[in-house]
Amino acid sequence: MTTYAVHHHTRYRYSASVNESVMEARMKPRSDDGQMCHTFQLVVSPRVLVHTYADHMDNEVHWFNVPSKQGQLVMRAESLVEVQPWDPGLLIPDDAAWTALDRLSKDPAYWDWLAPSHFAVQTESLRHFAESEGIQRSRDPLRILYAVNQCIYDAFEYVPASTEVDSPIDVALTSRRGVCQDYTHIFIALTRHLGIPCRYVSGYLFHGEDRQDRSAEDATHAWAEAWLPDHGWIGFDPTNNLVAQGRHIRVAIGRDYVDVPPTKGVFLGDATSELDVGVQVTLAERPAPEEELIPPTGWVPPEDVGSEQQQQQQQQQ
Repeated sequence: MTTYAVHHHTRYRYSASVNESVMEARMKPRSDDGQMCHTFQLVVSPRVLVHTYADHMDNEVHWFNVPSKQGQLVMRAESLVEVQPWDPGLLIPDDAAWTALDRLSKDPAYWDWLAPSHFAVQTESLRHFAESEGIQRSRDPLRILYAVNQCIYDAFEYVPASTEVDSPIDVALTSRRGVCQDYTHIFIALTRHLGIPCRYVSGYLFHGEDRQDRSAEDATHAWAEAWLPDHGWIGFDPTNNLVAQGRHIRVAIGRDYVDVPPTKGVFLGDATSELDVGVQVTLAERPAPEEELIPPTGWVPPEDVGSEQQQQQQQQQ
């Protein structure tokens, strides 16, 4: 097992004081599938009472309300998590897997991972890309997934800020530029069209000094997981042409980014917001005792109510 310390800082700065804000955060690493989150701490300023719940994908969500006037909102999440490395060489191609995959279309448990979703949709640009790259059921599912991963990596240029957090896949498909969020949505849409269940993963990637990863080191990351018979869920990172095998830290899973933004919220006030995000993932020597620290509450009633504004969301790089 490899142990990582994750530091994820988020700051919303407002152009004028706002009266109230409500926020959801998906920042705590999952404890499943070869991964264990030993400690997690979320500190919010202004100080508030933080609540938690599990969403319909079993992601742990922290949410809170800041009812007092504020000029900025700061969140600091710190985690200590262990990830089990594994050898992708253990995966065995199987042409007969298509028969088992085709049966999943009748299983409600896989419908979310096979049907189009908000960002992972079939478009004319996607169909043209698939045809031009020869992406079809010509080989066993495992080899096709490797080929799709490589194809997207080769076909697109990684350019931070070349798309927006809400950009449809056609923007990246047309410009052939994007970030990990775009790469992942395109991979998912192509894979589902082939009849292979696929889902979006939001999390972090440990880069290290000797790695040549494309994705930004100081940001959250995204990749996909595809389901294959006899193997289960396998992570594919088309941004870096990787199979997730020990450096990827899973936080949340969903149909696409809409289900798992790291932060999402609203505020009341006549103001605009500016978002700053910093992420650091480092190796840690050993897990600390498991505990979760939540700062105490400090409730102050709002003085008045202004217009309701959507909090800016961070794009995954």
